Amino acid sequence: MESFANFKISKQLRFAIDDLGFIKPTPIQSQSFSLIQSGKDMVGIAQTGTGKTFAYMLPILQGLSFSKQVQPRVLIVVPTRELVIQVVDQIKTFTNYMTVRTVGVYGGVNINRHKELVMQGADIVVATPGRLYDLVLSRTLQLKSIKKLVIDEVDVMLDLGFRFQLINIFELLPDKRQNVMFSATMTDEVELLINDFFNNPTSISVAVSGTPLDNISQVSYAVPNFYTKANLLKHLLINEEVYCKVLVFVSNKKSADLLFNYLEDIFVADLAVIHSNKTQNYRIRSIENFNERLTRILITTDIMARGLDLDLISHVINFDTPSFPENYMHRIGRTGRAEQKGRSLLFYTDKERSSKEAIEKLMGIQIPLTELPSEIEISKQLTYDEQPKHKERYNPLKEVGTGKGFHEKKDKNKKENLGGSYKRTVKKKYKKPKTKGDKNFNKRNKK
Repeated sequence: MESFANFKISKQLRFAIDDLGFIKPTPIQSQSFSLIQSGKDMVGIAQTGTGKTFAYMLPILQGLSFSKQVQPRVLIVVPTRELVIQVVDQIKTFTNYMTVRTVGVYGGVNINRHKELVMQGADIVVATPGRLYDLVLSRTLQLKSIKKLVIDEVDVMLDLGFRFQLINIFELLPDKRQNVMFSATMTDEVELLINDFFNNPTSISVAVSGTPLDNISQVSYAVPNFYTKANLLKHLLINEEVYCKVLVFVSNKKSADLLFNYLEDIFVADLAVIHSNKTQNYRIRSIENFNERLTRILITTDIMARGLDLDLISHVINFDTPSFPENYMHRIGRTGRAEQKGRSLLFYTDKERSSKEAIEKLMGIQIPLTELPSEIEISKQLTYDEQPKHKERYNPLKEVGTGKGFHEKKDKNKKENLGGSYKRTVKKKYKKPKTKGDKNFNKRNKK
């Protein structure tokens, strides 16, 4: 059995590994260690929860010597501020016995604070693309000393619209550097980025996105509408012993707030919600409370939960069926981590049936269907998005300008614009020059 004892690493890193209780490396950690240490460009395709952060940090830290220079040598780019905070905290635990300066920068905080941190000097900078680009433009942060670039959750960054910033960051980096990229999915946009900026990278694929995790049991419920889903969720969550730590996924911020408001009076302090409209402090506090089991239920969107280290989740509930089947795999990967047993529940309406079938096709299995409990109230209340929209069919006989709101112009508005009194009267009487200073025009007309 492979273990960290077989890795050629310093005693300082071994002490940190012992403190963390790591014994056996995950597949992505085993395969990427020697490759990243060799200095070659690498692209890793791995699901959430496979130990990606330690996979790239272990070989990078092994090759990072002590230095007093101000400008960083390692740059790690991640999509969200929560992920910046998490990665910085993890690096600090890995470097307990090393002298490594790590700085995290992200949006939502006064940029002057980050300027002060960067100017004090750093070996490793962990950043979101937007704040990193702002610091580079202000000339506070220079990238000329970067030897290793890591881009984690690159597919999420592209989904969030950071392509412009990423491309500009690539162009500002020195040509001689090592590129390491991790993504849960290989999309066309990701491939384009790799082809443009990577130098013959080696690909490592672990836990392909269509492969369901063996230790996660899956069930599905056919539910007619949003509020019936909410009734079912409330019925399930009342059982605190079984549903002890639950992550609930919804499709958007609006649904997250709607569901939170519906459940808030019932579960009170047990419930929290995070999405991009919430303040940074609220989001960080919600995640910390969830990890410390001060709250039992966390409602979130796909973007906010990607990459976050949320351990020992008993259930993942897909309140909305994701439109992209790969996102379902990211969601259920939040439970059943570290060889623990996990459970996934999928709620779907008739409109979401095709999305469910796409998920099943990707995985190559059928998600077992469970009947709704008899005590669940089938709600007749519909959300605005579920309400039928009455659209007039195309009517070729209906001409523009014949409806109730149409009226003829008044007579005074039908008059032709003749250019004001100058053109009509003054010019004829006084023979004014066409332009100022054209005195010869008046002289010619007087003769």
